[in-house]
Amino acid sequence: MSTPPERPAVRVTIAQLEVSADHGTNREIVGDAFKLAAGRRSDLLVLPEYASGFDPRGVGPEHAEPLSGQFVTMLRERAAKTGVAVLAGTTLPGPDPQHGVNAVVAVDGSGELVGLYRKVHLYDAFGQRESDRLTAGPADAPPLVLEVGGLSFGVMTCYDLRFPESARRLVDAGAQVIVVPAAWADGELKAMHWRALAVARAIENTATVVGVGQAGRGVVGRSLVVGPDGVVGLEFDDQPTVRTVDIDGEAMLSVRRQNPSLANRRYTVVPVDQAGA
Repeated sequence: MSTPPERPAVRVTIAQLEVSADHGTNREIVGDAFKLAAGRRSDLLVLPEYASGFDPRGVGPEHAEPLSGQFVTMLRERAAKTGVAVLAGTTLPGPDPQHGVNAVVAVDGSGELVGLYRKVHLYDAFGQRESDRLTAGPADAPPLVLEVGGLSFGVMTCYDLRFPESARRLVDAGAQVIVVPAAWADGELKAMHWRALAVARAIENTATVVGVGQAGRGVVGRSLVVGPDGVVGLEFDDQPTVRTVDIDGEAMLSVRRQNPSLANRRYTVVPVDQAGA
């Protein structure tokens, strides 16, 4: 049997899902996204923030599931069956019963749980207080960078997008693609902020940005893929949508040769509690 030719790019399926408080229904929707990703021969499926369970009024410990729970177990089984790696937002139990942890899990194409990112910047802004229900991840935790098909994908979550040092820290750890699972809250200028910030993070890091939002009530959707030159190559509206894109690592290297801003930088990024060390 002949071996299929290698693709010059990594194929990524972006699943802008409408997530509810019904965890069982959400698992079915995610399962359908896996089928689509596998049918398109994708290397990686990216799901939004809170893909396991969501309430636009706020998510807390009532939606938490352990890593051994049904959601992550389903991700691992589907990844092992299809060979498609996955990055997915979920809520984990927190250090006390009143708080959960906003997290992104990384599962490789063999079904192994290979990484975990706990959201560092909680959404205490625009009249909301995520910290009332969730515990932030440690700022000095090692960055989550997942290698898929020869490209390195670094992970942050939603509100982290407003903090350029979060993206730069991922790039310093080797990320060539910055993945941002989100449930970006709707409101005045919010969709504009989402797009502008994603473009800025791509340009300043000469990295591809893959922003994967939720569809539905209270969130903007608007998932997008921004090239390392700042060009938006794919952009959704606010409806549930699953699309697939090929990300070319050679194109990113070409941009970095032309615009060596990372090599020209004069500052490093460290967590606040290490800044005075």
